[in-house]
Amino acid sequence: MSGPIHVRLESLAGSPARNDAFAAGDDSRTFYIETFGCQMNDHDSEKVAGVLLRRGYRQVSTPQNARLVFYNTCSIREKAAQKVFSRLGLYNPKNGLTNPAQEQIIGVLGCLAQQEGEHIFDRAPWVSLVCGSASYRQLPQMLAQLEAGNRRVAGLDTDTDETFETELTRRDHPFRAYVTIIEGCDKSCSYCVVPHTRGPERSRASDSILAEVRELAAVGYSEVQLLGQTVNSYRDPSSRGLRFSELLVGVAEVPGIRRVRFMTSHPRDLGADIVAAMDSVPAICEHLHLPAQSGSTRILQAMQRSYTRDEYIQKVEMVRAARRAISVTSDIIVGFPGETEREFQETLSLLDVARFDAIFAFQYSPRPHTPAQTMAGQVPEAEKSRRLAELLERQRAIQAARSATLVGKEFEVLVEAASRRESQWSGRTSSNRVLNFTSPRRDLLGEYLQVRITSASASSLVGEHVI
Repeated sequence: MSGPIHVRLESLAGSPARNDAFAAGDDSRTFYIETFGCQMNDHDSEKVAGVLLRRGYRQVSTPQNARLVFYNTCSIREKAAQKVFSRLGLYNPKNGLTNPAQEQIIGVLGCLAQQEGEHIFDRAPWVSLVCGSASYRQLPQMLAQLEAGNRRVAGLDTDTDETFETELTRRDHPFRAYVTIIEGCDKSCSYCVVPHTRGPERSRASDSILAEVRELAAVGYSEVQLLGQTVNSYRDPSSRGLRFSELLVGVAEVPGIRRVRFMTSHPRDLGADIVAAMDSVPAICEHLHLPAQSGSTRILQAMQRSYTRDEYIQKVEMVRAARRAISVTSDIIVGFPGETEREFQETLSLLDVARFDAIFAFQYSPRPHTPAQTMAGQVPEAEKSRRLAELLERQRAIQAARSATLVGKEFEVLVEAASRRESQWSGRTSSNRVLNFTSPRRDLLGEYLQVRITSASASSLVGEHVI
């Protein structure tokens, strides 16, 4: 099979212009897709949309107007799963969201589909398709079964390498393109369902990745983001045997590519070679997302995270020693089973040591198929909420202080959005900071500009275009 075809839509993701880009045609071949979760889920939805467009379907902006209604799901936290089942409940014939003018086909895709499998058919009998991410290449065959009247179709195999490319990928963002380089996870963290929902680690051949990046650059993309559950665990299966750091450099050297991002890294596999590549190649963005999850070594061991507090701090110190000012962000879980107040305080102190530029913080959520679900010492919900609030308050103060040091400095910004207010724009720096700024110029979308920061807070940066 030849490489995928890339369809680029010149409107921002989530906008009505994107959703109704194929707004005319046969009402029996319409689809609606809603995505929950991370960038990998976003990119999976682009692949699914590409498959549907290839078969002559067109996207609509509301589920009521769609023949196919797909929910691409996340199962990392319980609330995400509950939200999906709440959506599915609307299609219960007793509730009646279904369009009476046409028999709708409801599908559940992604991690929750893989986690729950065919049990979803029992819980929501009106669902016709259950498909995990490793089976998206088989969507044309599954669609053919649905179109032939089969009311229960499942694709739940994770033992496959055919997870990276579909026959056509619809690109939602006009400037940034996602590229999956590794699927699945072998880390077996005791709280995480990803090894069950995404399968074992499977890396993609470097030649295939670089070919896709060249295709993206040829159609006008200047920024790519390499994706994987543990992206820096990448191991090139081809004879070239590129390390992740070498792949980063190879992608950055593709003509037309100005920015290379990657998400998400595992601390165990962060080596000096990756930091050196970020330090020496300007096109590799100076942003590293490095989930810590906890500041307590005992809790990290219970989480099966394969590093200690001190080892994590050493990794951060290695990053901070680079000549470039690399932005470091992280994930934190509070209220893991058995976490004491003293151990929570260790996590708070990790914030003071690491001085993260931002964090994503969550209360521990028990997930099926994970050892942590049955661990002793489950922390009460009220206590988890208290700890989360205290953690976020501490981080807010750190971010305010770090942001204040940026006032007066200039950054290159990729302009991604225009405000409703005249002369107001929004863009993102190479270090992944969102910057709102003013400019007297018009038609700036997609341009790279120099912006000077004039004011800052914990949650926002404000600047002005340097002309």
